Amino acid sequence: MLQAINRSGSDKSLYLVCFDIVSDRIRYRVVKCLKTYGQRVQKSVFECMLNDKQYLEMKSALDKLIKPDEDSIRYYLLCKNCARNIAISGLGTYTEDEEVIII
Repeated sequence: MLQAINRSGSDKSLYLVCFDIVSDRIRYRVVKCLKTYGQRVQKSVFECMLNDKQYLEMKSALDKLIKPDEDSIRYYLLCKNCARNIAISGLGTYTEDEEVIII
C-alpha cells in the first residue's frame, strides 16, 4: 500500500474532481482548465493537490464554463488518511505533491 507523508507542513489537500459534461466544446474547456490544476487520472476524473485559494479559483473558473442545467462537476476533498489509502488496480499512478514522499 502507498503511504504519502507530507514533510513540509504544506497547506495543500488532495481533491478528486469528477465531471459529466454534455457538450464536447465545453468538456474540452473543462479538461483544459483542470489540467492547469491537477493530473488527469481517468477520462472524466482529475486529482488535484491544492491549497484553499487554488481550490476556490479552480471551482470559480469551472463554474463559469459549464451549463448548470445540463452539466455536473463534483469535488471531493480527501482527508490525509483517505489520500494515504488510495489503491489503484490496472493502469495509473498516484498523484503526489512535489513535497510528498512515497514510502
